[in-house]
Amino acid sequence: MRFIGIAALAVTFALPAVAKEMCNVPQDQWRPVEELKTQLTAKGWTISNVKTEDGCYEVYAKDETGKRVEVFFDPLSFEAVGTDD
Repeated sequence: MRFIGIAALAVTFALPAVAKEMCNVPQDQWRPVEELKTQLTAKGWTISNVKTEDGCYEVYAKDETGKRVEVFFDPLSFEAVGTDD
């Protein structure tokens, strides 16, 4: 049981590093940030800010449950690739 807790903690801290490695898209191929905002809003998210960091879109928002989140998205696929939470 202790191993599971340690493994979960390790994965949590590794996610931002994974995001930085995953967002390797030339900027001329990025989809517009407004498309990402529209997609997330349709899922029930409330967006407070979006910025770019390490080649990803970094979204500060409340998700559909009202939880505050900070999530990295691939700028081409809009796939969530990591979090700072």
